[in-house]
Amino acid sequence: MKQAEIKELSLADLQEKLVVLKKNYTDLKMAHTITPLENPLQLRSLRRTVARIATELTKRELQ
Repeated sequence: MKQAEIKELSLADLQEKLVVLKKNYTDLKMAHTITPLENPLQLRSLRRTVARIATELTKRELQ
């Protein structure tokens, strides 16, 4: 998810997406621990998306 897409979302949407993506990341990480993923770069991309959303939430709280 691009930063421009994230900026367009509402506060409630961002919080909901953050919860869902964190759960997906945790599930994917556990699956990778048990059996290596075919594309381990999915973990990096998902982790960075979670960070982008968390950063946008923090930025909006500070304004």
